[in-house]
Amino acid sequence: MHKIALLGLGNVGTLAGILLQQAGFHVVGFDQFTPRQELPYPTIETDLSNAEQLKKELKSFDGVLSALPYALNPLVAQIAHDLDLHYFDLTEDVHVTQKVRELSQTGKRLMAPQCGLAPGFISIVASHLSTPFDRVRAIRMRVGALPQHPTGLLGYAFNWSPEGVVNEYLNDCEVIEEGQHKWVSPMEWIETLHVNGRKYEAFTTSGGLGTMCETFKGRVENLDYKTIRYPGHAQLMNFFFHELLMRERREEAGKILTNAKPRVDDDMVVIHASVEGEIAGHLQRREFVRTYYPKPIYHDMRRAIAWTTTASVCAVIEMVRDGTLPQTGFLKQEDISLDAFLNTKSGALYREEK
Repeated sequence: MHKIALLGLGNVGTLAGILLQQAGFHVVGFDQFTPRQELPYPTIETDLSNAEQLKKELKSFDGVLSALPYALNPLVAQIAHDLDLHYFDLTEDVHVTQKVRELSQTGKRLMAPQCGLAPGFISIVASHLSTPFDRVRAIRMRVGALPQHPTGLLGYAFNWSPEGVVNEYLNDCEVIEEGQHKWVSPMEWIETLHVNGRKYEAFTTSGGLGTMCETFKGRVENLDYKTIRYPGHAQLMNFFFHELLMRERREEAGKILTNAKPRVDDDMVVIHASVEGEIAGHLQRREFVRTYYPKPIYHDMRRAIAWTTTASVCAVIEMVRDGTLPQTGFLKQEDISLDAFLNTKSGALYREEK
């Protein structure tokens, strides 16, 4: 796998092309508009929702990375399947992932959705932490993309897709509770966290677990994923979506929120993963706690949410090329070795933290 088609040239897409090129891939970017910035790889303007047009554009590639809105991913996955291309995406949407999985059953190449931060890197970390345990009592996965200098009561900035955030806040969440696989409501089970002396809250949101519940069912007593925010955020978002009934107008809700809390450059990504259980008869807890900040990549400072998401999917693509991951079938993120991930050129970005 050498030639990669990159679909979608937003912040994550453009950076993915840069990291893949630095890792030795031949990259061509596709978008409906000409990129505003000069990129070190060729780009082609095309209709990304036109199946026949995309098939013509992609037939000479070895793999495709979709950095498009999640609703377009089933179309891209179908084309990758039909053209025998490796497929990668960043989706957290459960239904999209199920569609990709169905295609993988008859495909000749690897189908790898959910290759971002959460789901994605957080699943790799949590699975790694669980390895030495003889009995696992709990796996807790917590991730937050936050402004470093929060303002207002929400303490938030929309540095990620508003559609994705709204779905995470409103769609039901998978968990394993006391050994039972179940679905629970979002923005509940609120808890307090402290990282580097700073206080946060965490609450249930959808999609961040990926396929972890399926993989660990019968092996863990409790498993859940929560989003990290500054204290008070969940109460205000519950008021906005449920008391004001904005849950019935998701698109409008996204516009209101992004207008009120636009993106910031000084962001950070907080990761708090933990596993509790028994090792050699002794109850223990293992943790992976990091805070990642913007860093310079190819002449620009890249937001933490952009480079952490991008580095994750690019590391997976490198591993497929190098033969350290399967070449066919459906890839679960928790089956990826953390050590091998960190040893890739892109994954090595995660080695540096504050």
